[in-house]
Amino acid sequence: MNEFITSGRAIDLILAMVVVEALALLAYRRITGRGIAAPDLIANLLAGAGLMLALRGALAGAGWPWIAVCMSAALLAHLADLWRRWRG
Repeated sequence: MNEFITSGRAIDLILAMVVVEALALLAYRRITGRGIAAPDLIANLLAGAGLMLALRGALAGAGWPWIAVCMSAALLAHLADLWRRWRG
């Protein structure tokens, strides 16, 4: 179990579940017309995914540039999410 966590495979599983969540929520929105709009959902999930990729990189021993890129991507997605919410 320790190897599952420290290798980053646990993060891979979480990211896969996030993709399934996104697909389910987008399908729900398309079918019912209710729920979170696609741009809002995607910006929010990308922010979390960026943080999870940075964590995966740290756990797997990736270099600091890779972690910095993931953290920067998470920040940009977070700012986009905030901007969309602030306007709405």
